[in-house]
Amino acid sequence: MAKSIESQSIASSKFTFPKQTNFYKGKVRDVYSIEDKYLVMVTTDRISAFDHVLPRPIPSKGQVLNQIAAYFLYRTKDVVPNWVIDTPDPNVTIGHRCSPFPIEMVIRGYLTGHAWRTYKAGKRILCGVQLPEGLKQHDRFPTPIITPTTKEDEGHDMDISREEILRQGIVSKEDYEMMEQYTYKLFERGTEMAAERGLILVDTKYEFGKTRDDRILLIDEIHTPDSSRYFYLDGYQKRQDNGENQKQLSKEFVREWLMENGFQGKEGQQMPNMDDNFINLVTERYIDLYERITGLEFQKNNAEHDILERIEQNILNFMENLTL
Repeated sequence: MAKSIESQSIASSKFTFPKQTNFYKGKVRDVYSIEDKYLVMVTTDRISAFDHVLPRPIPSKGQVLNQIAAYFLYRTKDVVPNWVIDTPDPNVTIGHRCSPFPIEMVIRGYLTGHAWRTYKAGKRILCGVQLPEGLKQHDRFPTPIITPTTKEDEGHDMDISREEILRQGIVSKEDYEMMEQYTYKLFERGTEMAAERGLILVDTKYEFGKTRDDRILLIDEIHTPDSSRYFYLDGYQKRQDNGENQKQLSKEFVREWLMENGFQGKEGQQMPNMDDNFINLVTERYIDLYERITGLEFQKNNAEHDILERIEQNILNFMENLTL
């Protein structure tokens, strides 16, 4: 008998671990604090778009996101220190607990998405950054630009300039300059890694936090299809020269499906029904994203046992050797 979508998915978790001090449920991740020293991050199969969590989970999506993030976090820690200690389960990352900075460092290499919409509206300043004249959609910037946003628990994150962040004292000048350095280094490494896979890292966001001993660490995920946009390198210039749209590798296809079905997260709009065929298609697209971005074959978890039981046991086994 075929398993239902829901039985193959992690819609949410509700564990109680030894010395657990806090639990936070984000849009996609369930985060457990252990002794206010460590974080256990469970990447569920929830999916969000337009700042709304969609009504049904996507099997394997959480595993894809967690493993892409782990892939890049392990391969960038030589240029920027990060929060990760280990990934004891395909859906779990355990690391150092940090106090997050209340901003996200968005970096853009190309005039795409929000930057293009701003430019198309006639504006030439984005988050305090002067944009060059004469560009068209998807053109490359002369150098990557950082366009920070506030980090809101609910609703939309808001654009903010470097100058405003410092003026309001949201982040100290010293800390902000360090995050700027780290952002450029990560984007450079991510760009190199993408090129090796025949891709262009178009834009992405990074989050940082401070440890109890005052170190700044990269936190959360990086270079996943939920936090980043990729173009296909092959044919990019030809498409630009011909005024064609670029082939994208991101979760944009989910947003496009929602828009086609009359939903953009605006008040009064009804979330469309996600049938099994669409959900299976999204799963396939996420697995394809994983394999294209990493060059690795995706190992789908077909365990007969309950997924949450597996996750809980793997976390408990790892925590036995963690110094609490």
